[in-house]
Amino acid sequence: MLRRATRTLLSIVMIMTGAVLGVGATAGSAQADECYTWSRTLSQGSSGSDVTQLQIRVAGWVTSGERLAYDGEYGARTAAAVKKFQAAYGLSADGVAGPATFSKLYALQDADCTPVHFSYAELNRCNSDWSGGAVSAATAKANALKTMWKLEAMRHALGDVPITISSGFRSYACNNAVGGASNSRHLYGDAADLVGSPSLCTLAREARVHGFSEILGPGYPGHSDHTHVAFDPSPYWSAPDCGI
Repeated sequence: MLRRATRTLLSIVMIMTGAVLGVGATAGSAQADECYTWSRTLSQGSSGSDVTQLQIRVAGWVTSGERLAYDGEYGARTAAAVKKFQAAYGLSADGVAGPATFSKLYALQDADCTPVHFSYAELNRCNSDWSGGAVSAATAKANALKTMWKLEAMRHALGDVPITISSGFRSYACNNAVGGASNSRHLYGDAADLVGSPSLCTLAREARVHGFSEILGPGYPGHSDHTHVAFDPSPYWSAPDCGI
């Protein structure tokens, strides 16, 4: 916690210093981060791996039913997601990712690139190496990271209330042990089962505007005690008791 607070304070000081000295809005004036450091300001028309890294972190700030592509192309949808992210955190919502936007992202992530309120351990209670699922271990872990950033957005939108994850990645063995569906998204690492407070219906409804293409909750068979969110190439929402 001390490291996060110190990093956040340094970011604020550097942004304020740049404003006082008349420094232009270059990414170099943002505080560097242990996970990933952006070296330039990004806007519509930009492309590259740094855009992909940005997309991973703002993919939870979309409209209902929308899913942001991780394609490294800074188009209108990425700009709109950046605007929503900026507005949510009290930044100037211009859709341009510069020092202030990067500093906020740096403050929101840990050294392993996970958002501060979630961890890989929460998304994998099956095994230690992410192996044995429907995709490679590296892909499963990367998918889990994308899911965590969407959950971070959802958490903030709900008023920074804790969100509890009961199940994430599963190998085939782990999935079979709990009676999971043979084509479960848990096998891909991009699914999370949510329990506790906020209510399951609140979670299901909120998930619609944070990039989840699969939402299953109360009223759907086997989901009376949790809300399931995932990224499914074939979108499907069903939580009848919640009006979904």
